[in-house]
Amino acid sequence: QVQLVESGGGLVQAGGSLGLSCAASGSILRLNIMGWYRQAPGKQRELVATITNTGSTNYADSVKGRFDISKDNAKNTVYLQMSSLKSEDTAVYYCNIKTRSTYYVAWNDYWGQGTRVTVSS
Repeated sequence: QVQLVESGGGLVQAGGSLGLSCAASGSILRLNIMGWYRQAPGKQRELVATITNTGSTNYADSVKGRFDISKDNAKNTVYLQMSSLKSEDTAVYYCNIKTRSTYYVAWNDYWGQGTRVTVSS
């Protein structure tokens, strides 16, 4: 089992910045991908950004150039720095970790409880 504890989020004006963090604990295996997803009201959950155990990153097109994902491997903590925020970034942001011991087994998938980000225009 893996536990994810999120912090950050809140209310920010359009054009502003906000940071999220997520600390993972428990059975974090050798191969892992940590990241952030978000779900706006009435919409499906969507990927925001991910970072692998080797540091490779992936971003949704809608946040490229505005959001930055990073990770502290020693603390098993992933960060999302959001800037130039828009009203359409308003959503509940969920931390996620996928972890497995080898490439030949399925991922174990865990989710945080979510933290709300509201961007006022």
